[in-house]
Amino acid sequence: MNDRLHPFRILDASLRSADFAGKCALTVMAKAPYPGRVKTRLIPPLTPEQASKLNACFLRDTVASIHAATLENPAKLVISYTPEGEEAAFCSILEEGTLMLPQRGDGFGERLLATAHDLFACGFSAICLIDSDSPTVPTCEYITAVNSLLRSGDRVVLGPSRDGGYYLIGMQQPVARLFEEITWSTNVVSAQTRERATEAGLAIEELQPWYDVDDIDALGHVYAELLSPRSLSRDGYPAPHTRDYLSTLTDLPFSISPEVEAAG
Repeated sequence: MNDRLHPFRILDASLRSADFAGKCALTVMAKAPYPGRVKTRLIPPLTPEQASKLNACFLRDTVASIHAATLENPAKLVISYTPEGEEAAFCSILEEGTLMLPQRGDGFGERLLATAHDLFACGFSAICLIDSDSPTVPTCEYITAVNSLLRSGDRVVLGPSRDGGYYLIGMQQPVARLFEEITWSTNVVSAQTRERATEAGLAIEELQPWYDVDDIDALGHVYAELLSPRSLSRDGYPAPHTRDYLSTLTDLPFSISPEVEAAG
C-alpha cells in the first residue's frame, strides 16, 4: 500500500491474519465512482455526474449500515473494489483504515468467487458478498446473516432482491457451484442460486426480500421511500446520504404521488 495515495488497508490473500478468525467479512462489491462508469442505467434521467454522486451516496449509506452491524456481532467491513489501482477514488467516501480487497476475474460470477476465495485465504470464518445498490436494506438483515453463518452447520444465506437477483449471499466456505451456470443480471439469478445451493448440499436461510436501485422504477421507489412523509418502508435503513442527495435533484421525471403516499 502506498500511503501517499490512499489511507486504506489493502488485504493480501497470501497473508492470513489471526485477527479475522471467528469473524464474518461483510463485503461490499463496489466500483470506483467515476462518471459514465457507474449507474449507467439511470442515465438519463440523471447525468453521468449525478449518477456518480448518487452511487457514492449509496456506498456511504451501505457502509454506515454495515458498520452498525459490526458493532453487534463478530464481523468486519470489507470493500471489494474495481478497478485495482484506483483506490484513491474512494478517499472521499470511506474512512481511513477501511479494509479493501481488489477484485479479480473477468465475469461477475468469477469476481464473486475470487473475492470469496481471497477473503477465506485472509482468515475469515464466514463471508457475505453484498451489492452497493441497496442503500435502504435494514441493518438487522446484515446482523441476521452474520449470526446465521457463525453458527455450526453448513448453510448459505441469501438476501433476495425483488427483481429476481440478490443483494447478499453469505457462505462458510468458497463454493464454486454457487456461481456457475447463473444467468447474471436477469430475474432468475436468485432462483438459480437456490438450485445451485441445493445441488451443493447446502441448506439455505433467506433474509427479508429487498430491492436494489438499478433502473428508473427503482429510483422512483427509493425516492418515495426516503422523501415521502409517509414512507413506503418503515423498517429500512434511513440512508441519509442518499436521501439528502435525492432531495437536491429537482428535475427527476417523477414525484411523490398521492397513490405512493397512500401505500405508506
